[in-house]
Amino acid sequence: MAKHRVPLVLLACGSFNPITNQHLRLFELARDHMHSTGQYQVVGGIVSPVSDGYGKQGLVLAEHRIAMARLALQSSSWVSVDEWESQQPDWTETVVTMRYHYGRILKEFERSVGTHADSRGNGTPLSGRAPRLKLLCGADFLDSFKVPGLWRDDHVEELVGDFGLVCVSRGELQPERAVHESDLLSLHRRNVFLVREWVRNETSATEVRRALRRGLSVKYLIPDPVIEYIRRHDLYTESSERKNEGTVLRPLVKQAQQPVKSLDD
Repeated sequence: MAKHRVPLVLLACGSFNPITNQHLRLFELARDHMHSTGQYQVVGGIVSPVSDGYGKQGLVLAEHRIAMARLALQSSSWVSVDEWESQQPDWTETVVTMRYHYGRILKEFERSVGTHADSRGNGTPLSGRAPRLKLLCGADFLDSFKVPGLWRDDHVEELVGDFGLVCVSRGELQPERAVHESDLLSLHRRNVFLVREWVRNETSATEVRRALRRGLSVKYLIPDPVIEYIRRHDLYTESSERKNEGTVLRPLVKQAQQPVKSLDD
């Protein structure tokens, strides 16, 4: 029964440039999986677009990515968009973003311990336990831990050990192998939930942008309101794709200022 389960909020961080149907499916797949464990009741989802300070090539302004995400999620009864990360003047470490949201979630819990409205608007009693927060990601996210200089060891420890990951498989990537090959991920493997996507969807924001630049249809790859927004604001052109060209990603610059060790040292 739901009242014996731990309330859980799923947080997805990323560029969302633009948000795609695949991004939205991650939330649905993750919710189904976490419910199937019998331990959790997913009570909310958060989309947190990265700030403009990230420095990724082709990244359009945060105001556009926020607007597109909100349009895409109009039909969702449980996933919302949060602007906090996108409004920061510099790129924010994922674990810092998680701390912020978890602090906000706990404050809301303290103000109102009670019910969760399901998709029909019915109140479902929860356990009275404080909600947990886990990072929702694709399988490629686990491979990012291997990139030298991209992550601080203490941040990975906090992210995986204190919060946890819900990782959805994508394409031919093997998240199980990434967990096996990392001592730190293996140590906290009980807090890494691997979700298999049996109905494959290979849509990527990169391919969507490429199609848009070439004047090709992206219908059914991204929500119709997002397509209309892109058309109205003339986004994802040849010139926009050159934005930040040659710029080193802010995470690599920021983390280089601090001593970094391999996860498996």
